[in-house]
Amino acid sequence: MDWTAAAEAKLKEVPFFVRPAVRRKIEAMAAESQRTSIDLDFYDQAKAKFG
Repeated sequence: MDWTAAAEAKLKEVPFFVRPAVRRKIEAMAAESQRTSIDLDFYDQAKAKFG
């Protein structure tokens, strides 16, 4: 899954110990939406859905 630089930077704000789980969850949500990349807008939408 491709991540834009802005979305990747936002992900780095997540504590390191939960970052892999957050990445997997967002990538799963993107796959369900048939997206091939994650941009900042999608990242924010996904984070809003699961806290």
